[in-house]
Amino acid sequence: MKISVVVPMYNEEGIAHQFFERMEGVRKIFLERFNVKREEFEVLFVNDGSSDRTFDILKKISEEYIGYSLINLSRNHGHQITITAGIDLAKGDTVAVIDGDLQDPPETIADLYAKHLEGFDVVYAVRKKREGETFFKLFTAKLFYRILKKLTNVNIPVDTGDFRIMSRRVVNVLTSMKERHRFIRGMISWIGFPQTGLEYERHERFSGETKYTLSKMIKFAFDGITSFSAVPLRLASYLGVLTAFIGFLYTLEIIYVKLFTDTIIQGWASIVIIVLILGGVQLIALGMIGEYLGRVHDETKHRPLYIIENVYQKDV
Repeated sequence: MKISVVVPMYNEEGIAHQFFERMEGVRKIFLERFNVKREEFEVLFVNDGSSDRTFDILKKISEEYIGYSLINLSRNHGHQITITAGIDLAKGDTVAVIDGDLQDPPETIADLYAKHLEGFDVVYAVRKKREGETFFKLFTAKLFYRILKKLTNVNIPVDTGDFRIMSRRVVNVLTSMKERHRFIRGMISWIGFPQTGLEYERHERFSGETKYTLSKMIKFAFDGITSFSAVPLRLASYLGVLTAFIGFLYTLEIIYVKLFTDTIIQGWASIVIIVLILGGVQLIALGMIGEYLGRVHDETKHRPLYIIENVYQKDV
């Protein structure tokens, strides 16, 4: 049974060699524990337009060692698209995905595979401990996963990333899904089939800094929510109904004051408040609609998800 490991890489020159050495150890574990031969274990590095020496290091590894390949993208396409490119080209009966920053220990792949052999099509790694991450990152991640779980009708596991292992039939379905704004962990949950989690401890980065800035995290959150939920659109409708109801009550009050009291109404303040509230609600609703419409526009272009510059591997 052939096993593929997809490793997205972006500006990881300080980690690439160490990751390679750890993967060689994982190869040995698979040989001793599962009797998987070297030629049955492939590692696919996917270089996402790195601007440092990551490409040179991975190219050298891939051209010198059997079982390693480098998929070099034409430019930076983003983390989720980079993973997609690797999965699309993976040949294994079982495909694992792991980031190349060594926060997720490569040795855990063997434990995921052992669980997979029990009959699960997907085994996702659940973070029971996250070292070296700020309180803000931990809090926002926890909040995002729980909001997403409430908003969607897909059972997306909390406290998980893209670190997981999948059967070939899951991979085949995943490669047929061509949407551009990808939230892979959600897409895999949507596919179904038997899935389970396995707890592990996530380590601090071996070198360098995280590539997920706050702006990228926000975009990722939007992609996750809008890909699997129409709740924001319904929320805009509910907000409109609520505002209209409040406006109706205020209208009744104005009519009552006009007909049954001698109170002088200073109209300018009321008008300004009403205009500001209604204007804010309308802009929020338009923004939500625009977010979904923009995604529909992107899908209708039918451009390729990614462009591969070349694939480098050792000639046999």
